[in-house]
Amino acid sequence: MRQWRFSGSWRCPDVPALPTLSASAAAFAALLASASAPTQVEPYGSIWTNPKRSVQVHVHRCGQALCGTIVWADDKAKADARKGGTDPLISTQLFLGFVPDGKSVWRGKVFVPDMRSTFSGTITMVDAQTLRAQGCLVGRVLCRSQVWTRVGTAPS
Repeated sequence: MRQWRFSGSWRCPDVPALPTLSASAAAFAALLASASAPTQVEPYGSIWTNPKRSVQVHVHRCGQALCGTIVWADDKAKADARKGGTDPLISTQLFLGFVPDGKSVWRGKVFVPDMRSTFSGTITMVDAQTLRAQGCLVGRVLCRSQVWTRVGTAPS
C-alpha cells in the first residue's frame, strides 16, 4: 500500500499535471464566451400592443430614458379615455421616463388614460417579442401587470 505525504502540492504524484492556459489564451477564451453570450433585448424602436390589442404604443428613447407614445387605438379605447378626460388618446405618452434598473428591467411612470392618473411602473423584457408592463398605486403594492406583444418596428 502506498503512503501519501504532503509535498507542498495537492497534485497526486501518479497523475500528470494539466496544462495551464497562458494569459493570451485565457483572454481569447473570455472573448469567445462573451461573443456567444446572448445580448440584452431592448424594446426601443418597436410598436407594442396590449393584451386586448386595443392600443399600440411606439416605445422610443426620450433623452437617457425610455418612453412610449400611443400611435393607434380602437374606438372603445378612445371612448374610455375621453370619458376619463384624456382626449385625444393618439400621441399620449403612456410610458414616461423609464430608466434601466437591472438586466432587461426599466422603472418609470405609467399613465392610465381612462383614469387620467400616473403610477409608478416597471417594464420587464420577457423575450424579444414580449414585455411585462406593471403599474402600482403605492410603491410596489397594489400592482397590476399586462403582457404586451411586439407587433412591428416603428417607421424611420
